[in-house]
Amino acid sequence: MLAYIREEILIMCRNAFENISTFYQAGVINYRGVTSDTDELYNEVVAEFVLNNFNEFVVGIKQIRREETYKTASHTGNKTPSDIRLEEKIAVEMFNMSQQGKDFEHIGKIIDYQTPLKNVSKDKTGKIDLLAYDGKTLRILELKKPKSDETMLRCVLEGFTYMTTIKDKIKFLVDFYLPLDTEIVACPFVFYGGEQYQEMQEDRPNLKTLMQKLNSKPYYIKNDYSIVEG
Repeated sequence: MLAYIREEILIMCRNAFENISTFYQAGVINYRGVTSDTDELYNEVVAEFVLNNFNEFVVGIKQIRREETYKTASHTGNKTPSDIRLEEKIAVEMFNMSQQGKDFEHIGKIIDYQTPLKNVSKDKTGKIDLLAYDGKTLRILELKKPKSDETMLRCVLEGFTYMTTIKDKIKFLVDFYLPLDTEIVACPFVFYGGEQYQEMQEDRPNLKTLMQKLNSKPYYIKNDYSIVEG
């Protein structure tokens, strides 16, 4: 990859910010390396941009009111097709474990996977990887597969965007038979020791400040599916 100066990274951010709902998909968010003029991590420059435009980011995400239930009747787990993505396979396996009584440390039970957010097919949004409920908090978990090369910043922004996309939070809770005072948060859900985990061990003040402002605490999955709180 070519080396970019700080202003070039900021220009990419401003261009991608024209559609805040898809900002998390911008290529610049996954760039690794440092600016050639100021020696800053690309990701730190992007995180600083979001912090400097924080209110615009939060209110600029398009909300969608889904008329159909969020709880999909066909999401029963059991066996998974061999051709689905690894992330989906992991999600279904963890859902099945909770269906069999597993209560995961720090996050509780997995109550759904691949939760839809669209109201009509043309809506530009994805699906929630996993929903976990611990009796008090509902966590929207943005799962990344082992050895994923996506950045922690991408993971954080994607999860928060999905959470904010939900216009009717009350309906969302009712569809899953949860108390109306349930707190909803969006959290990265990545593998222990992976790229995103390593980022969090480094000096990344802008990323960490942004995560605090978004109330986005990371959770790390070990190979035995035990969970470590970040």
